[in-house]
This record gives sequence, structure tokens and C-alpha cells, in this order.
Amino acid sequence: MAREATRKVLCAAAFAIAAALAPPAAAQPKHLAPIPAATVALMAAKNTSPGAPILMRVFKKESELEVWKQARDGRYVLLKTFPICRWSGQLGPKMRVGDRQAPEGFYTITPRQMNPNSAYHLSFDTGFPNAYDRARGATGSALMVHGTCSSMGCYAMTDAQVGELFALAREAFAGGQAAFQFHAYPFRMTAQNMARHRTEPHIGFWRMLKEGYDRFEATAEEPSVSVAGGRYVFGPFRNPEREALAQARLAEESRKIETLIADGIAAIRTTYSDGGTHPSFASLARMGSPRLGMVSRPEALALAGREITVIPARKAPPLPPVLVAGLRPAEAAAESSGPDAMSVFVFASLGYGTGGSPAAASALIPGSARIVEQGFGRAGFQLALR
Repeated sequence: MAREATRKVLCAAAFAIAAALAPPAAAQPKHLAPIPAATVALMAAKNTSPGAPILMRVFKKESELEVWKQARDGRYVLLKTFPICRWSGQLGPKMRVGDRQAPEGFYTITPRQMNPNSAYHLSFDTGFPNAYDRARGATGSALMVHGTCSSMGCYAMTDAQVGELFALAREAFAGGQAAFQFHAYPFRMTAQNMARHRTEPHIGFWRMLKEGYDRFEATAEEPSVSVAGGRYVFGPFRNPEREALAQARLAEESRKIETLIADGIAAIRTTYSDGGTHPSFASLARMGSPRLGMVSRPEALALAGREITVIPARKAPPLPPVLVAGLRPAEAAAESSGPDAMSVFVFASLGYGTGGSPAAASALIPGSARIVEQGFGRAGFQLALR
């Protein structure tokens, strides 16, 4: 018995020593890392789930990448905005191999474009060149979203960020999404930005992109994008109400741009030595922080995003003064002379004559004289500036 007990103790000790000396179990492959718990909780709060479809948008000037998830009502909601660590080139589309341009346009990402073995931690191919790019003769390939803060035409993220993006796409594919849309813009396509960049050489191209941008902004649904005649073409939404929202947005944005230009908004060009980075990374890049690892051309970041005025803003002339007449009914005038007895206000606009001096544009609004004749008296007049 004693001998058997001793044997068991020795065996147990041997197993313990072997376990201690054994190499650690292999870490989970990076491309299979789960979505962070905080992001899963955020999905639940936004009425969506890991397996729901996704859509991504990038904005060069702001250096931001957005991830949108389809909520249970079928519309997309903004899940998270990731700061972009590095992009290269200038605002505008990629034209040829070697121009360092990160692409702009509408792209489709399938599972085949996901690269778990990337030399830049993890990556996925944007799909450049797409049908539009090929139609205009653009050249280049392997334009990626990847880890490592280094870009030669790619959208470079940190390793942690691209790991989360990879996991989000992986789970959407696992949930049944066959492909997701990737929209790449020079900047947020607001009416003000379009009016300010109206003299840029790529403004015609950007106006095409804006239609897709506005359709998504108006409806929170994927725009139907195709290419015909060398142009992006956007099909109408199947739901007439959604299409009406899109058309209303397009018309309103066009009106806003025209008004801004008519009111004299400045025209600018935004220039870069070689791309940019999000402000949250800029100071780290300048200091050569090891947190970012390799950063491509950090010296170029000092010259990123300079705005050059092409057409100065035109100051609008001050609005002309108005003639204000407070009229009091004759019967009320006998009872009170206080301002609360005023019952009618008449405004006569004064325009500007030669030399910028005020000149009467009209005496009183139409019908005012007739009203005064029919029972109003003691009119008090004063010149008011507005």
C-alpha cells in the first residue's frame, strides 16, 4: 500500500513538472479575435447585433473611418468612428500606380478580400480599381485598409483598430452578408464643404460622390450604385417614401450650395505634402511615439491640410434700414398715448442709392396710406437699423 501511494505521488509530481515545463498553448489567431465586449454592448444599445450587415465610410480630410450597422428596423445606425492613423497623397481619386493616392469612390468588400495573413497585422482590400476606376483608365492594386501606421495609398489604422474592424466584418459575413459597401470621400460632403471646394480640379467627380453621400444621409439605407457611361449611377430606392426623402435631400443640398456661393463664401484648396493623420495621432507621430510603431513620412504631417484661399469671401453689404411706423386707432389715441396702444406696425424698406447712402425704396407698404385715411392717426415714425 505504501509503495502504491508513493508511486501515485511521484506520478502526480511528474505530471505537474511536465505541465510547468510545457510551452504555453498557442494564442488565439489574430483574425479570430472576438469583437470587444464594449462594442458588443454598444450594438445592443443601438438595436443591432454582431451578425447584422455593416457599411463603412472613410473621410480623408477628417481622417476618420465610420462603421455603420443595420438595426433591426432595416436602417443603418452609426456604430463607431475610428480615427485613421495614416493616409497618403492628396484629396482626390487615385489615378495611376505610384501616385500615393488613397482611393475615393464606392467599393464592395467580399470575404475573399479579407487578408488574415497580412504583413501589416490584418487587412482587407478596398477593391480598387472598381468599374468606374477601370472606365477612366486608373491603374493600381492592393489598396488596403490595414494595420501599421504606414501608407502608400492605403488607409492605415493601428493594429488594435484593424483587429476590431476585421472582427466586425467577419461576424457580418458569418451572419449572412455577402458583401459590404465601402464609401471613400475626400471630406464630409456637406453643402458648405462643396461650396468651399468649388474650384478644385476634382469638383465634378466629387459632385458624383455627393449624390451617393446624400442618398445614404437621407435614408440610412445602402444606395444602389452602378457605373454607366463612365459615371457613377444611383438607382432609386424601392420604397417610394425613401426615394422621396432622397430627392428632397438632393434638392435642398443643391439649394444650400447655390445660396452659399451667391452669398460670397470663400473658395479654398486643401493641400498636403503627402496625406494626413487624425489629430489624435498627430502629436504621437511628431514625437515618434513607440505606441504607433512605424509611421510613413512623419515629416510630411507638418504640411498636412493647409487651406489656400482661391477666392476670398465677399462681405455682404449691411441690410438697408427700415422705416417703422407705429399706428394708433383714432379712438384709442384719445384714451392713451402709451406704446401699448399701438395696434399696427408698418415697415417701409429703404434701399441704397449712389454712394451707399440710404434712399427710399417705397413710401409705405401697399395699402398703408389707405388704412391711415380710414381711421388711424397720430402715427409715430422712426428710422431703425437691422
